[in-house]
Amino acid sequence: MRMKFNKTSQLMLVSAASLLAAGLITACATLTVDFVYVASSRAAGASNYGEVDVFEINSESGHMRQIPTSPFPSGGRNPVAEAVSKNYKTLFVVNRDDNAIVQFTIGNDGKIYPQNTTNTAGIFPIAVSVSGSSLFVVDTYQPLPTCSDAAPCSGSIAVYPIASTGQLGAAVANGSRNYWPLLLPANPAHIVIPTSVNVLASGAAVYVAAYDSTVVPHAGYVFGFSVDSTGALSPLNGGVPFAAGIQPSAIASDPSSAYVYVTDSTAGKVLGYSIASGLLSPLAGSPFPAGDQPSAMVIDPSGKFAYVTNALDSTISAYAVASGVLSPLGATFSTGSQPVAIGIDPSAKHFLYTANFLGNNVSGFELNTTTGSLLTTQNSPFTANAQPTAVAAIPHGSVPK
Repeated sequence: MRMKFNKTSQLMLVSAASLLAAGLITACATLTVDFVYVASSRAAGASNYGEVDVFEINSESGHMRQIPTSPFPSGGRNPVAEAVSKNYKTLFVVNRDDNAIVQFTIGNDGKIYPQNTTNTAGIFPIAVSVSGSSLFVVDTYQPLPTCSDAAPCSGSIAVYPIASTGQLGAAVANGSRNYWPLLLPANPAHIVIPTSVNVLASGAAVYVAAYDSTVVPHAGYVFGFSVDSTGALSPLNGGVPFAAGIQPSAIASDPSSAYVYVTDSTAGKVLGYSIASGLLSPLAGSPFPAGDQPSAMVIDPSGKFAYVTNALDSTISAYAVASGVLSPLGATFSTGSQPVAIGIDPSAKHFLYTANFLGNNVSGFELNTTTGSLLTTQNSPFTANAQPTAVAAIPHGSVPK
């Protein structure tokens, strides 16, 4: 029997279908808790021109799915670091081989739109951090005409003011320079190679992890600077850096700005420090055990747990944190091959992800905020472009207007 519909019935069906579709779209939108930006150093089939994959995190399952228009060009060659502005409207991507930072505006749908490119003060930028209206960028070498991979020199740090539009201004002046060199006062001719940078949540100080490449085995250090209201830096401890193992690879600080941690990739340890007036003092029990070649570190927003990626183990080491001291939780958690970056979602604050350089993918986990343990997200790891190097994230639905 064939059923017939009159015009009124047809309109009712169309209206119902439209409402259902709208409901599904709204439901899907509300299930996206965060957008995660993963920089990959090589686009598929390209040389070293980079891409940025944009993933949306499902608020119920933690599943990571690329948005339909992802990936986006990074705006340069070999992107190695990322940061987002405090209002979550701007993504900064550091393209190492172009000595450049590309500013992207972030849309409400997670898409990114390139706006401006700023050349870095030094050569081969390697790490970046945001605090308030300042962007801190660490360069592998100072901007001297003689500095290159063939003739290396010590690195430097520069500070760029961030306008309300997200555009970067000229680097803050340091006398006749627009950067601060990273030098060993006792051995100024030694070549200091920086690896990472971290600004305290309070914004009062910034720390750069680095190592003396002139000596074998290498000697690790943390350079500390106080930060004034203009972003200008003043060396702490009379410019003498703090000892930090053999070869630091990453640096992180806790939400209270009371503790700093440095991963030592050579020793397979995490060094912990307490902070007093910007000065660092080793914590009791430091260094703490990690896996093989620790590469990145994050402290959860509550300050109760810490997580370290181990590049050669392809694992995450998890720790409980009490008075700054790290206590291993016991089990390690498997990632894709060679994790080099790690983050925690800024909205729900209980989804964790890693960028896996050799795996060409991203691993996702659900973080138990009571015990600190990690549960692998279903279908993890998630495919990214070639050789992902960095992660950054924004909350969805709470971008300031």
